[in-house]
Amino acid sequence: MATVKDALAKWEEKIGEKACDQTHVMLYGQNPPIERMDASIATLANCEQLSLSTNRIKKITNLHGLKNLRILSLGRNCIKDLSGLEPVRDTLEELWISYNSIEKMDGIQNLKKMSVLYMSNNQVKDWGEFSKMADLPSLSILVFQGNPLQVKHAADGTWREEAIKRLPNLNKLDGYSTLKK
Repeated sequence: MATVKDALAKWEEKIGEKACDQTHVMLYGQNPPIERMDASIATLANCEQLSLSTNRIKKITNLHGLKNLRILSLGRNCIKDLSGLEPVRDTLEELWISYNSIEKMDGIQNLKKMSVLYMSNNQVKDWGEFSKMADLPSLSILVFQGNPLQVKHAADGTWREEAIKRLPNLNKLDGYSTLKK
């Protein structure tokens, strides 16, 4: 099992600079994979984009030191919920969290600056959870395909219409423009 601390040390050795000074830190696809977001993440105070995709992370934690984080990439992990994002609610603009096991959208409504959400291939099943995104005034791009809710309603032809009705501020849904011509 690798820790973020180990991955940061390896990354620093490779690029020859301190991670705490960097604005972009890429720790995706570690071998062995990172299993938890340990406290060493909090040292990345200058980080604007953090990639921890393609690991085995189960919980979002220790983001309290990331005062400048705008883009967080956590795709292809083992995450089941969105708790733990509170410390970056005032700065996070993009969340890339596709290919996880998220069923509930609790906590998403706190991310008021978020404009991009890549959340395909998770486990959201009902409109009640989906509608929690309606409280995000800046959300303009959403990728949601592959969730049971989308699959079900794509099959009956109602997905785009229903999703856009619930999130009228979207400019793009699943890669396609929502703007009327």
